[in-house]
Amino acid sequence: MDRIDREILRILQSDATVPIAQIADRVGLSQTPCWKRIRRLEMTGVIERRVALVDPSKIGLGLTVFVSIQAPDHSEDWLRRFADGVSAMPEVMEFYRMAGDVDYMLRVAVADMAAYDGFYKRLIAAVPLKNVTSRFAMERIKSETAYAVP
Repeated sequence: MDRIDREILRILQSDATVPIAQIADRVGLSQTPCWKRIRRLEMTGVIERRVALVDPSKIGLGLTVFVSIQAPDHSEDWLRRFADGVSAMPEVMEFYRMAGDVDYMLRVAVADMAAYDGFYKRLIAAVPLKNVTSRFAMERIKSETAYAVP
């Protein structure tokens, strides 16, 4: 990746709807080479997808919960069943395997405490878990989607 690719990424992370002509002008290319660079960034997986960012509270998902999970088992079968079950839950926005005293971390978006309770019951019914700890976000202070491109 060169300087132009990095600048294209900065532009698209800020606003993926910027027309190719504007991107090309901003990075000093004509439209066709710019489009080819964007396609290459997509084909190589640097750009995973282009999406619209939605304010969760404006669509009725005002409660964010960070869920820490300790696994009772670290077998391949348990992990597959756990990963499949959790990945199928639409409330789970992010799902990470962690290092340290917590095995997995989830970011969950739900409407309210009652909705989280329903989610929690489905989570603990999916596979055996050693420990589940929920932390409720009181305020979103910073939320970024754009990475600082070196």
